[in-house]
Amino acid sequence: MPLPHPRRLRLVLLLLLTPLLLSAQPVATLPAGVKRVVFLGDSITYGGFYTVCVEAYFATRAPERAVEFLNVGLPSETVSGLSEAGHAGGAFPRPDAHERLGRVLARLKPDLVFACYGMNDGIFQPFDEARFAAYQSGLRRLRAAVLATGAQLVHATPPLYVDVRGTSPGYPEVLARYAAWLLERRADGWSVADVHGAMTAELTARRRTEPGFTFARDGVHPDDAGHWVMARALLTHLGAGDLPAGGTVADMLARHPHGAALLPLLRKRSELLRDTWLTTIGHQRPKMRPGLPLEDARGKATALDAELAVLRTTAAER
Repeated sequence: MPLPHPRRLRLVLLLLLTPLLLSAQPVATLPAGVKRVVFLGDSITYGGFYTVCVEAYFATRAPERAVEFLNVGLPSETVSGLSEAGHAGGAFPRPDAHERLGRVLARLKPDLVFACYGMNDGIFQPFDEARFAAYQSGLRRLRAAVLATGAQLVHATPPLYVDVRGTSPGYPEVLARYAAWLLERRADGWSVADVHGAMTAELTARRRTEPGFTFARDGVHPDDAGHWVMARALLTHLGAGDLPAGGTVADMLARHPHGAALLPLLRKRSELLRDTWLTTIGHQRPKMRPGLPLEDARGKATALDAELAVLRTTAAER
């Protein structure tokens, strides 16, 4: 009997070994005792797809663990308390995260908080020491408030800004400096996920073949692909070794038989509760879409939970 062609043999071995290799890769884990995760941030977090990707990861990797994920990002918000003159055409100043932080923590009682600030905190101006100090102070205040409740905290470095319109020269360097300062806090025991570094690396790699590539047409708000890079950075920080650098959210979901069906349901639930909790807790940002009354939203969320439970548990992970 003739021996198989070497290429064919390699292919067969690869197909046989791939499931074993995937199963051997470390997965991200949430600390023991975490039952509710809350995301804080500005309009990028409010957009929410990266938060849903994180939730979908745990729904497909640990479907037996009941963890609630809540997104209460607020557009225009800063952690520094700063706002530029004439923000929003003079309609309103930027909301200060600290105005609502105590209510968020008291009402939602998170076990783990992800905080992603910085994009708005430099006010889209060249670097300024006073603004930088306000950002540092604001993050320290946020950190103290979260930890005082007994919750754990993961900081995310600011997402990438690309000055596609030429209106904020030098601002990419401002956010790079903010990100570098946050990463230095790891030496002080802070848990910091490098979203900025992950987005920078991905942008650089993509522009080798697509010179005009960007995650955000306005330079600020990432598309779904950009949100996935953000989610991947958070998950990698939590220990995920099963997300290849070139992978997509579809690749992540493919590990579960119903992964693709889970994502839109998780997104629907997240946006439903986001709007309700923002309305219920209150904030300083006008012209926001009002959420449903809390009990109505909980009823709809419970119905979605039932659909999700079926998808999560009717088949084991491949």
